[in-house]
Amino acid sequence: MGSDVYDTIRRDLDAAGIVYRAVRHEPTRTSEESAEARGESVQIGGKAIVMKVGEVFHLLVLSAALKVDSGAIKRKFGVKKVRFASAEELASLTGLEPGSVPPFGRPILPFDLFVDESIRENERIAFNAGSLTQSIVMSVEDYLGYAKPEVFRFSQPA
Repeated sequence: MGSDVYDTIRRDLDAAGIVYRAVRHEPTRTSEESAEARGESVQIGGKAIVMKVGEVFHLLVLSAALKVDSGAIKRKFGVKKVRFASAEELASLTGLEPGSVPPFGRPILPFDLFVDESIRENERIAFNAGSLTQSIVMSVEDYLGYAKPEVFRFSQPA
């Protein structure tokens, strides 16, 4: 499914006239490895995380240099429990493996999309695009306009 997601993202960005840089690289498993492979700072990396918030899975995106503030997510959604999706849940819901999830909700992935304020602090966003070997780098302005997420603060220092 990863190549389908990658192809869909590129097709949609091309159709929208959005300029981006596609990067093919060795498989990367960490944000630091991905940043190095792309030749970009880890801060501009968009870390896309599927989380179960209460009883619903959501896609949350934050700067790869930061970590999730679970308390902020609980307060935002008025829930008592949040947790990361397991690798099995992620595969079942998306067909993707951890580290390959792109920062796009519907219609690309079946989730409501929430983006941390930290993404707005950079001019570019870089992310794995459905695989561990294919990344896209694009302007944050174009990303936010295309993805249409709800933005709020849910990050904290790593």
